[in-house]
Amino acid sequence: MFTRRDLIRLILPLIIEQVLVATIGIADTLMVSAVGEVAVSAVSLVDSFNVLLLQVFAALATGGGIVAAQYLGRDDQENAESAARQLLIITTGFSIVLGAFCFLARRPLLGLLFGSAEPAVMEGALTYLWISALSYPLIALYNGSAAIFRVQGNSRISMLAAGLMNVTNISFNALFIFVLKMGVAGAALGSLISRGCGAALLLFLLRNPQNRIHIELPMSLRLERSMVQNILHIGIPNATEAGVFQLGRVLVQGIVAMFGTVSLAANAVANSIMTISQMPGSAIGLAIVTVVGQCIGAHKYKQAKKYMVWLTGTSLLSLFALNLLIALLVHPIVGLFGSISPESAALACKMTLVCNLLNVLFWSTSFVLPNGLRAASDVRFTMMISIFSMWTFRVGLSYLLAKLSNFGAMSIWYAMAFDWAFRTIAFVWRLMSNRWTKNRTV
Repeated sequence: MFTRRDLIRLILPLIIEQVLVATIGIADTLMVSAVGEVAVSAVSLVDSFNVLLLQVFAALATGGGIVAAQYLGRDDQENAESAARQLLIITTGFSIVLGAFCFLARRPLLGLLFGSAEPAVMEGALTYLWISALSYPLIALYNGSAAIFRVQGNSRISMLAAGLMNVTNISFNALFIFVLKMGVAGAALGSLISRGCGAALLLFLLRNPQNRIHIELPMSLRLERSMVQNILHIGIPNATEAGVFQLGRVLVQGIVAMFGTVSLAANAVANSIMTISQMPGSAIGLAIVTVVGQCIGAHKYKQAKKYMVWLTGTSLLSLFALNLLIALLVHPIVGLFGSISPESAALACKMTLVCNLLNVLFWSTSFVLPNGLRAASDVRFTMMISIFSMWTFRVGLSYLLAKLSNFGAMSIWYAMAFDWAFRTIAFVWRLMSNRWTKNRTV
């Protein structure tokens, strides 16, 4: 169903998009680092929580995208467009409720998650969170609209939107942080404005009737029961998995906070570099949803399996090349975060090197391959494996190592190795067993 040229045309814009989207968070960390380690730590704490919500929105969007892709695979444009409309309604409504809750309960929420953080870090985190909460509906609209374009095989549009977001974010960050001296608040406002621009552009372009899926605006807000059930059948396990996974990461961030600001700053820098080091794999993970989803919709299971193997292997090779380069240049890369202390920089280098090795060994089979299984509606298995592995290894083992060893903040990176290794074993077995072919499709 897809030629090699089709796959390249799909994947290359997605890689560029991932670079541009990730640069938004990295730019916040880099630019706010000029204010000092307290500001970097505050942004890092809230970003770990924001990523939890972003992943839930993205998972819901992926659920709707899988449904639309399966309809496109069987040439049912009417239901594909219906799925797209319902996706935007569900994700936006959910994000408004969640944003309001985080805005109103920000102080007890951050106190519960990061109560051991220093007072100055906590105050900065409170400021960053309430402004971030205002952007949640914009993020949901962006994710939903981008997913709709991707499942059509048109990743160029979401790439252009990511480029617009990147330019506006850096521009407003420079204004708010360096000119108006707004610190953490300036970084949050820059992200808010950029997300609004990205969502507005995608919604405008979705109106084009030449798209395989297009949406007339303003659209009816009426929920269609059968379509909502189709989306939630995939979206709820997907979002539950993403939410529990990211909640575990937030709790792990709380473990890092036990070791002080040096460890927090080092972990923030290493996480920013980790995002860069996984970009090609993340792009292929998005592409595999479109490819496998359409194959499943057309009942071409052998092709779906072939693409899962091929795309996972392609991800592995791309991560090997990129992570080797980062490992060779780790000191100058960490040096870009110039305002952190030498102790934080040394620890960040060590964390990054461990991450480079794990990316090559386990990341593709832990995160790209299960996206293919999800596109085949095998969402319950991937959810159960991910939740078990996250809480057993990433959270539980991190806590034990932090308490019982002298590894310090490195405990969470060593525990992550066991998490990813377990996922690899489970997902490779699932693919080879062909049990993923037995799931209900739309």
